[in-house]
Amino acid sequence: MLALSAEGTLPKVDYAIFADTGWEPKAVYDHLDRLEREIAGPAGIPIFRVSSGNIRNDALDPDHRFASMPLHILNKDGRPGMTRRQCTGEYKIKPIKKKVRELLGHPYPARIPKGVFVEQWVGISTDEFHRAKDSDVKYMRNRHPLITDMNWSRSDCLRYLTSRGLADTPKSSCLGCPFHGNAQWRHIRDTSPSEWTDVVEFDAAIRQGNARANASGNQLLGQAFLHRSRVPLSDAPIDHVTAAEWAARQHQLGDETPDVEETEHGVADGCSPWACRGEVEPVQGDFGLTS
Repeated sequence: MLALSAEGTLPKVDYAIFADTGWEPKAVYDHLDRLEREIAGPAGIPIFRVSSGNIRNDALDPDHRFASMPLHILNKDGRPGMTRRQCTGEYKIKPIKKKVRELLGHPYPARIPKGVFVEQWVGISTDEFHRAKDSDVKYMRNRHPLITDMNWSRSDCLRYLTSRGLADTPKSSCLGCPFHGNAQWRHIRDTSPSEWTDVVEFDAAIRQGNARANASGNQLLGQAFLHRSRVPLSDAPIDHVTAAEWAARQHQLGDETPDVEETEHGVADGCSPWACRGEVEPVQGDFGLTS
């Protein structure tokens, strides 16, 4: 959408906002720098980078209130589970709403007057039109140009990016996102040893849950893992596994067999604030951003 706006195919936007969790892959930050340098800057479109903190550091800090990641859990009775996903709301949606309030000239706790709003573009293609929803606050009105203006599918988007020399656009999601598929874990391991060491160390560090919960006496009744197999990431079966093998493993865990495509590649989207994997609950917190 930024490139389409910069070239005039779509109307020129006033601003672009990137919500930084503090733990994106280096490739994402490099790509953002390139977009700013080659596309947004020449078109006169400012890119704001907003943040609520560093999700990795916060998870390991016993003094920090932590919005939980969707970690894969192995309960004491051997049954699998998953922790609540609060990270999208805290580290993506919340800082974006805070910045939007500032741009409107009504930062919290000021009340935003009736009729004052931004038009917010959300990059959802026709493949996932069911995710195209209205905003939960009146000062942000969602628009979905890839659907309403372009009628583009994901394939159309990929063809366009390739034509613009942006075929290597990486997915935006935390380096240690539990929704990664095996292909993403392998890519980290095989192309970036330092990032692989980072996620393996983090996986080991969160085995008993986040540090704040443990410090307050709310220990996890089981073990937490980044990989859906619920074994340490350093030992997880991230190399090619057949569908039959996956079915057998999941049967042994007493879980339903996951979609093999998702197991290998993860969910197609990166962690967009407005189209994350699963529904996003309204976020209420220090800034009263849903009011």
